[in-house]
Amino acid sequence: MYKYFISLCFAFVFINGYSQQNTSEEKSEEKKDTITYKTGYGLRLGIDVSKPALAIVDKSYSGFELVGDYRLSKKWYVAAEIGHEDETTFEDFLSSSAKGNYIKIGANYNAYENWLDMNNEIFVGMRYGFAMFDHSLNSYKPNVSSGTENLPPYFPSNPVETPIKESGLTAHWTELQLGIKAETFKNLFVGFSFSYKIMLSVDDQKNFKTLYTPGFNRVFESNTGFGFNYTISYLIPFVNK
Repeated sequence: MYKYFISLCFAFVFINGYSQQNTSEEKSEEKKDTITYKTGYGLRLGIDVSKPALAIVDKSYSGFELVGDYRLSKKWYVAAEIGHEDETTFEDFLSSSAKGNYIKIGANYNAYENWLDMNNEIFVGMRYGFAMFDHSLNSYKPNVSSGTENLPPYFPSNPVETPIKESGLTAHWTELQLGIKAETFKNLFVGFSFSYKIMLSVDDQKNFKTLYTPGFNRVFESNTGFGFNYTISYLIPFVNK
């Protein structure tokens, strides 16, 4: 009788221990399954390093641009760029300069699906741009014709080198951006983007069409333009989500 009773007690202890082990393993698995990876939400500030680099190789250009964005949700960022440019354009019969400040405001959508705690972007962005600048016709050579084909003019023209300046000009445009931002170190990002720009309105100097607008770049006959930047930025995280 005692023999059966002792065997029953051992069986009960074994079953109880086994069930507790299974329960603890299930809880451990549940804890593992519920691990979530959080990423930083905050203000990211940086600089476009392509503009100082361009100024080194092109002495007719100087400029700088500060960039920033703020994360609103998993996919959406509000973004802006602000900068200054001074550029001299040389054509066959003239030279002109544009100098001024600009700001671009808009939003980016991140189309990249990050793994775990990654924080990279492949984004599409839209911007509204505004510039206030001064424009100068530095020099020009009047186009004088003799009236006869293949013959030089009777009185060759002399270049006019007295600058004609006008200040307080403005420009408005929109642009589409496509770009990448990658987190190379903790909260440190490098990125580059291309932009296609459409001019909405631009003030021209009297009797001379604006050839270059700060922030927009070269203004073509179709009132379109293109841009490129290469940025280094740092994220100041306010909260992790």
